[in-house]
Formats: sequence, C-alpha cells, structure tokens
Amino acid sequence: MHTRYIRHATHALTIVLASVIVLASCTHQRQWRQAQGAAWGTSYHITYFGDQALDDSVVAVMRNVELSLSPFEPASNISRINRGETDVADSNVQRVFARAMDIWKYSGGCFDPTIAPLVNLWGFGTKDFEEIPDTTAVAEALRSVGMSKCRIDAQGHVIKGHKETTFDFSAITKGYGVDCVARMLERNGVSDYIVEIGGEILFRGHNPRGIDWQVQIDEPVADSVVTHRRYNIIPLKNAAMATSGNYRNFRTLPDGRRVGHTISPLTGYPLMSTTLSATVIAPDCMSADALATACMAMDADKALAMIHSLGKGYSAMLIVDTPQGLQTVSTHDK
Repeated sequence: MHTRYIRHATHALTIVLASVIVLASCTHQRQWRQAQGAAWGTSYHITYFGDQALDDSVVAVMRNVELSLSPFEPASNISRINRGETDVADSNVQRVFARAMDIWKYSGGCFDPTIAPLVNLWGFGTKDFEEIPDTTAVAEALRSVGMSKCRIDAQGHVIKGHKETTFDFSAITKGYGVDCVARMLERNGVSDYIVEIGGEILFRGHNPRGIDWQVQIDEPVADSVVTHRRYNIIPLKNAAMATSGNYRNFRTLPDGRRVGHTISPLTGYPLMSTTLSATVIAPDCMSADALATACMAMDADKALAMIHSLGKGYSAMLIVDTPQGLQTVSTHDK
C-alpha cells in the first residue's frame, strides 16, 4: 500500500512539450493557454486550447476538492469525519469512497485508504519515527485498518468498522482532482488539453503541434534527491496516466535495513518488492492514480493480472529490479 499516499512534488512523469506555448492574454481569442501553481503540497501544470483564461476556475475546483478530501485541511469533510464531528459524506467523498472500494476489491485488499495508523507507525506519516515497531504495536494498528469494515449508506452516512478508523484518500484524490479540472475545461468548450497535478495526468485531443501528447517516464533512481532521467517516452491521447514508486520515499531503519514507504494493509509491515515503479494508463485519472498505488502493494504478476482483468482502456508498465538490471514488464506481455 502506498503509505504516505501524497507522493510529494517529485513527479515520476515529466510532460514533454516540443513547441512554444502562447501564453494567454485578456482577449477572448482562441489560443493555447497555461495555468500553473502550487496546491496540496505539490504543483500543477495545465495547458489547454481555449478562448478564455480559466485560472480562477482551476483554483476554485481544486479548493473544492481540498475542502472535501484533504486530511491535511482541518475544515475538510474527510477531516471532520475522521474526528467524529460528522458522519455525512459530501458528493466528492462519496464518489471517491465508491471508487476506492472498487480498487480495494480489485486488489484483494492491497489498496486501502484506512492504512494511516500503519503509515504513522513506520514513520512515513504525521508522526516521527522512533523505533522499529514490535508485533504488538503492529497488531494494535491493524485493528482500525480495513475498508471491508466500512461503508456509506443510502443517506450518505459513513459507517466505520472501528471508532478509531480514519480515511486518507490521498492516493486517489490527486487523480480525482485532475478529473474535476478536466470536466471544468470541457464545460468551457475546451477539447485539447493536458491537466497534471503532482505527476497525475489526463490528456485529451492533441498538443500544440497537432500530434499526440508526449510523456516521459523517469528511470527509478533510488535516491532521495529528485532527478528526472529519461527511461521512456510514450505518446498518449484521450487517456489518463499515473505513476507510483518506492524509490524516492524510503527510510533506513535503526538496524540498517532500508524500507520503502509501501506498507501492506494485510500484514502491517513494509513490502519488500522488486517493483520499483508502476505506471498505469486508464480512462480516468482517479482510477489510474489508485491502481498505480495498488500495483506497488502487489507482486508484479498479480498487479499485471489485475490491470489486464479490467479490460479495454487499462494498461500498466512496471519497472522491476532484477539481478540483470532494470527490466520492464507490462500488460502487453500477458
């Protein structure tokens, strides 16, 4: 499971634009425009062909998502649910909860937004790491973990499986936010665009050169220093893409072992996997975001089988560390 969920601002994807973008003016001439900035502890970059600047609308959409789903915003709906101040989920929370439950089922429980107690226990969350947790501490944290114990009823009330259960949908929220911004662009007549938030991307139409959008996938360099060394470049059109990886967010334990931030919600312990990164292509970014995280919490074969089972519009590429070096495996190999 992707423990921190928010993958900081260190993108595993780099947008490759091979032309100069004409920045928007205050006119209503149809042209290529850009909106960019910082939000949710990361950055966003949006390029679109439209007849008006939509920067304010982008900010408004992202703020709306934040006020629903950010566990780092005290006033958000999910924060209030976590504190027990309300049990009523707004429409954003209900949509994300439903899709998260789908991915939980597809992954056999490996994707689980209730994993925060284990994230904190291993030092990748809001609490400082002190020592390697013993089996008792892990078992105690596991008591409040489990999407299978939770649901939202027909009236929109959240039913928790344990009173201390908390939800952190950060591993799906960025993708959902991308989808929300994309829908706003389309409501305003935009059909050619790219929306990227923190490395999660949705593409529609063509780029400024009139061809498919080009995306760079980074080589998974195991270093805390952010580098963007090209591993592959692929063209995409009318699809979403997300990448998750263990190689930039890791911790060295007191006994010298280095563990990645992917914690299993089934065992409570960090996963020791040879998969360094997982890139998923899906029809919507919310699904791509969550599925990429799920792939990192599963054996490579099971992850590829999961994506393959979803059918048309879904594919995945995993970069795996082997004795012979980095190797790429994908759903196209099945």
